Amino acid sequence: MAKYKRILLKLSGEVFGGQRKYGIDLEQLQIIAQEIKNVKQLKVDVAIVVGGGNIFRGVAGETKGIDRATGDYMGMLATVINALALQDTLERIGVPSRVQTAIEMKSIAEPFIRRRSIRHMEKGRVVILAAGTGNPYFSTDTAAALRAAELDVGVVLKATKVGGVYDKDPLMYPEAKKFKIISHMGLIRRRLKVMDSTAASLCMENGIPIIVLNLTKAGNIKRAILGKDVGTLVKTNEK
Repeated sequence: MAKYKRILLKLSGEVFGGQRKYGIDLEQLQIIAQEIKNVKQLKVDVAIVVGGGNIFRGVAGETKGIDRATGDYMGMLATVINALALQDTLERIGVPSRVQTAIEMKSIAEPFIRRRSIRHMEKGRVVILAAGTGNPYFSTDTAAALRAAELDVGVVLKATKVGGVYDKDPLMYPEAKKFKIISHMGLIRRRLKVMDSTAASLCMENGIPIIVLNLTKAGNIKRAILGKDVGTLVKTNEK
């Protein structure tokens, strides 16, 4: 039996790129879609916030001379491309879904409307949320935290390519220590880069736990929703 009735899954743009880390890897997309389908079989409401780093990242653009705000808007549009790709893949395997965007583009997606998102989930549809918050200077992690609070979810699942939260980058430092449980404040104080401080603060203020897990390990999302020990749990206190 699922521990959480409604979840928000945060997918970074990099996971769409697969091994290449850029563009859209269609095989990886199918794997992600199947994982989501397996979760839906638990009768759980699912909202997904997607990143766009596999196509364009505003911060990286700024270092190349692109205005930061313009770069962030470009990144938001990149998330819409990922959202549409995910929607198409989900529906091909029988999972009804809707894309909603923070920037209106009515010919391809619905505008984000909180009550409509909730209604879609109540009808069994996956809601894919794109274009971040619709504002520059805010990350898609912050968008995920904001939408999680608005949609009254039980947990945010932050899907990454590592097994949880570490005291330093485990891809660079094999001796990195993994946290089983850490508080939101601990995440902020240690400046651990798995999630930005604005997003962590929003989750802390609204009492929303975060589970950081490895998306590349099959079944991890489902195990986390069932309440099994997966990845790192970020919650109000460390007890």
